[in-house]
Amino acid sequence: MRFIITAQASAEKKAAEPSDFDAELFKAYMRFNEEMHQAGVLVASEGLNPAAPGARIAVANGRRYVVDGPFAESKELVGGFYLIDVDSLDEAIAWALRAPCGHHADDILEIRQLTGAGDLPPEILQLINEAAPTWSASAWQARDAK
Repeated sequence: MRFIITAQASAEKKAAEPSDFDAELFKAYMRFNEEMHQAGVLVASEGLNPAAPGARIAVANGRRYVVDGPFAESKELVGGFYLIDVDSLDEAIAWALRAPCGHHADDILEIRQLTGAGDLPPEILQLINEAAPTWSASAWQARDAK
């Protein structure tokens, strides 16, 4: 089962300033990444740059439009994510509990299971295979064959 763990600040915390960088805490995060990698559960881990240009695609009245970023309100920021592949939600929670939270005020970790082929009815899987045969074979089916 794949889970995404996102890190974000609670509503009470302000975003940290770049001068607030804590090298020891950063190294703790890197050791945590290394530990998950060595255990074979880490698929990807990235931080998100809050100062980088970004955009959102929104829809109103059936039309799409672009909302430019960056999005500076702390309640809107996700600081980063871990994508892990483990056997259960309990195992995902156990890994999240070991994360060294606190870097740049990311004191909330949210854990969400990603959709797998086993979560979908056969008729939806058939539509996926018809519409995206090469992606389905290389991404979904290969992942579920593990």
